[in-house]
Amino acid sequence: MPDLLLELLSEEIPARMQRRAAEDLKKLVTDALVERGFLYEGAKAFATPRRLALHVAGLPARGEAVREERRGPRVGAPEAAVQGFLKSAGLSSLDQATTVTDPKKGEFYLAVIERPGRETLDVLAEILPGIIKSFPWPKSMRWGAASAQPGSLRWVRPLQSIVATFGPETETPDVVPFAVEGISAGTTTRGHRFLSPEPFEVRRFDDYVPALERADVILDADRRKDIILHDAKDLAFARGLDLVEDEGLLEEVAGLVERPVVLMGSFEERFLEIPAEAIRATIRANQKCFVLRKSGSEELAPAFLLVSNLVASDGGAAITAGNERVVRARLSDARFFWETDKATKLEDRLPKLDAIVFHEKLGTQGERVARIAGLARRIASDIDVQFDLDLVERAARLAKADLVTEMVGEFPELQGLMGRKYATLQGEDPRVAAAIEEHYKPLGPSDRVPTEIVSIAVAMADKLDLLAGFWSIDEKPTGSKDPFGLRRAALGVIRLILENGLRLPLLDGPIWDAFDELPGKSVAILDLSSVAALDALDEDTELTDPRAKDLLAFFADRLKVYLRDQGARHDLIDAVFALPGQDDLLLVVRRVEALGAFLATDDGKNLLAGYKRAANILRIEEKKDGRAYDAAPDAALAASGLPEERALAEALTATREEASAAVAAEDFSGAMRALSRLRAPVDAFFEKVTVNADDPALRRNRLLLLNALRAATREVAEFSRIEG
Repeated sequence: MPDLLLELLSEEIPARMQRRAAEDLKKLVTDALVERGFLYEGAKAFATPRRLALHVAGLPARGEAVREERRGPRVGAPEAAVQGFLKSAGLSSLDQATTVTDPKKGEFYLAVIERPGRETLDVLAEILPGIIKSFPWPKSMRWGAASAQPGSLRWVRPLQSIVATFGPETETPDVVPFAVEGISAGTTTRGHRFLSPEPFEVRRFDDYVPALERADVILDADRRKDIILHDAKDLAFARGLDLVEDEGLLEEVAGLVERPVVLMGSFEERFLEIPAEAIRATIRANQKCFVLRKSGSEELAPAFLLVSNLVASDGGAAITAGNERVVRARLSDARFFWETDKATKLEDRLPKLDAIVFHEKLGTQGERVARIAGLARRIASDIDVQFDLDLVERAARLAKADLVTEMVGEFPELQGLMGRKYATLQGEDPRVAAAIEEHYKPLGPSDRVPTEIVSIAVAMADKLDLLAGFWSIDEKPTGSKDPFGLRRAALGVIRLILENGLRLPLLDGPIWDAFDELPGKSVAILDLSSVAALDALDEDTELTDPRAKDLLAFFADRLKVYLRDQGARHDLIDAVFALPGQDDLLLVVRRVEALGAFLATDDGKNLLAGYKRAANILRIEEKKDGRAYDAAPDAALAASGLPEERALAEALTATREEASAAVAAEDFSGAMRALSRLRAPVDAFFEKVTVNADDPALRRNRLLLLNALRAATREVAEFSRIEG
């Protein structure tokens, strides 16, 4: 079957945009084809620094003919309806329609629309110009004289040529006949800018890839990555060194070259006095080069690997020498920063934080550090009242001091890490030094969580101050937008608590403390220990800062996300959160786990079914009667009733007491075992007892028994939130 080859050759495409652009090109073209009824066998897109390419295999040469029957209005319908039918069906008069009789609805018009299959080549010529003109580059430009005209072509860099061919492999393919801004599709492309700049002809994809390789272009980005990584490891091994692998840098470098050549450079041993992280950041950020380690050691070697886009006649000697000069200059700067920073203590840098605005509505970094220090003391005290709180405050006050060092000013990604090194050199307590680095953690779902109490307290204080601060100025995440990383901060707090096994009431403790630290932003300390309690607040409930309720609910949502990622069912999480008093995250997790295990048993499934039956009956009868059946049932009346009624009443009393005691003892598995004993009496009750008895008193008491069942299950969860 015929294939499509499309290549868009331009000036250099930024490496960060290439992979996404290739996928966008494939999706746009294939979606447009499928929408028009043209199915294909496979498609693959490619990107190099100068070109996007697409191969779509197995397209039909011609689309299938379409026959469609479209039913119109009844015979005798208003003229407007008839004209609308004719227009939609593409008919000029009713003579072109037929009349069909329906035994029930009478006569109506029917249009038979037949569309002949279109040539695929014509369809491609129709869709490709629009895709190119509206291509979704993150940033694009216009160029040349045409750029003065409104609506002129925008591309990431000036577009130079278009290759577009379509045809079977056994015949010479046709050029797709279209042009964009004076650039006509053809069969001519170019290879490597310097090594093979002459134009050459291509016809189909099977010829295109080897022709590019002869012209010093490796089309597949993943293959370029493999070549770079393999050659880098071999070159390092030959010199007795190990490559420090860097997937992000590898992806970027593969997007900078069409013909990768790995070379090794070196620098003086004296630069190894600089922290390894600073050396790596310098060489990576400025020269896009890989660093090397001494074989079998974590110590860096005075060498680096660069990736050239040239096969040089001198074996790369001049290229390597040029990179070495730049690397030495950069490392000299880094060494100067390191020596300068060491001369000033971190605590002496603190006044400079007062000159850095954190946010125009939230004050300076200095003011923020003061808030974090106060909050960290309170959190550490909640974790361990006997702990040295002065140590925690010291760590919090120094945590941001490295932001005003020369090294972090040049390489912001080293914040925290350089602070730890400077603190260690200056004789700070190791726990203080560690907290300076670790208070930013966890940065993501795979990042480790601090385990030392000083680091935990400062990390949690940093994140809670961020959240409370932006909530107080109404800068919350919206949709997919979260410019201040507030979702990540909330998940970080949750992981700090759960993964360290902390019994720390979050909603009724640190959140309120965080708001209290904000000047003029304190909140009233109310008994709001759960999302359910917050949702139940009356409209006139007075909060000094009404945004506090939103922040608490936000934490609940983030915890749901975290637990769902751990495999917990969302409905069980909702069922637990609907209860009051769920501000101890460890207990929430244990309760959800116990509930999930219980509902996986036959007793759990049957009790849930019985609960739902009881809840449905209550809902219907309460609506019909206009009253709530929420009082305690009459034990004497139940005892005088049917045996199954009496058995359920007795079981409910015993079960609720046992489940309540188990929950109070934080024995959630025990609470579930208590609930499991309700299965038999509940099943028997529904089998033998008529709830809507003729006797009003008996009916009311049986409805109250069902409410008692609802209340008993609420000792462990809100069963109404559970699916199934």
